[in-house]
Amino acid sequence: MLFAGIIFAQQDDVAYKKRVLEASEIETLFSYYTQDGGNAAVTGGEGTEELTDATSTVVLKIPLSQDEILTIDTGLSAYTSASSSNVNPFDGRNAANAFSASSGASRSDVLAYFSPSYTHYSNDRNHIWSARAYISSEYDYFSIGFGGSYSYLFNEKNTELSLSGQVYLDSWNPQYPIEFRGGFENQPGYNPVFTPFENENRNSYSATLGFSQILSKRLQALFTADVVYQSGLLSTPFQRVYFDDAQDVLVEEFQLADDVERLPETRFKIPLGVRLNYYANDWAILRSYYRFYTDDWGLQAHTASLEVPLKLSDKFTLSPNFRYYNQTKVDYFYEKEEALSSYEFYTSDFDLAAYSANMYGVELQYKDIFTKTKIYVFGLKSVNLRYSYYKRNTGLDASIFSLATLFVID
Repeated sequence: MLFAGIIFAQQDDVAYKKRVLEASEIETLFSYYTQDGGNAAVTGGEGTEELTDATSTVVLKIPLSQDEILTIDTGLSAYTSASSSNVNPFDGRNAANAFSASSGASRSDVLAYFSPSYTHYSNDRNHIWSARAYISSEYDYFSIGFGGSYSYLFNEKNTELSLSGQVYLDSWNPQYPIEFRGGFENQPGYNPVFTPFENENRNSYSATLGFSQILSKRLQALFTADVVYQSGLLSTPFQRVYFDDAQDVLVEEFQLADDVERLPETRFKIPLGVRLNYYANDWAILRSYYRFYTDDWGLQAHTASLEVPLKLSDKFTLSPNFRYYNQTKVDYFYEKEEALSSYEFYTSDFDLAAYSANMYGVELQYKDIFTKTKIYVFGLKSVNLRYSYYKRNTGLDASIFSLATLFVID
């Protein structure tokens, strides 16, 4: 009896606690994106929007203890853009044209980023704290960010309340259209109103409140509310604008701009979202989402999506999905040669125009929760292959392929 009592006391002192992450994990993601259209903002709302982008991401999760996880997220994104190549369309090969790509330096660029984060769980797993840092760089843009979050689970973990915040402190290295860098002053009739931007910084501040509730054995709901405030250089320095009250001046087959995009130096955004997940049966789940967005530039938008994961077997899941999007234009959007030189703000970027868009996709997932498949010391936990097709009513269409793998490091 004495021996049994000693054993019981020892077990009580070192009670078993499940680790939040049993072993280190490494996730890789590769995506390839391609698009085309005829409303390039670089050339004032007309011109080729042809672009390709290849992105490679690696996410490493390391358990520091039973309660702590360190995550390191890093990646590269390389693009080639016929549109941005026309920041300088005069390459000397062919006559410059808004619908043709040039061989200029702005034709391609690489974005690199690094983002470490730390997450801590309380003993009862009802309180979760996290902190995150972010840094990224590309040819004309540099960004530093930091943030954190707190989540509280209660009601036997059926309810979760979360609050998160992010700050990004960015700076531009403005690349203005070639006609504003000198050498075109003597073109007959050419009288642009361009002046360089004095403020080359952009700061963004955001806060998100989330509320998740398990409503029944089959239904779960998530509500989110965001507040976003931006200040600084919110215009894109290389996007041209053409005025209605200015003379058209062409060099070769390319029209010289009257100015670049000018937008207010502050922007306030409020997105509100709700997500409902319904467990239909052992073979199907319905995942629905709706978001309403509004800001003080006059843009309002609605997003609705539905995804239906279908369990084909113990290891394979097929998920068809659909998303619908609709937005109004901002107060400062004008198509080519609609704005006047007397206006304070103007843009011909069709991302800020009124449009609707549909996206259709399908995802195939392979999951091996016991990681029986091994590659050296890596146990394969899941593979996701996804394809999506996106189309706007303005003529822009795009395709994206992505491949994600998740390994457990033994």
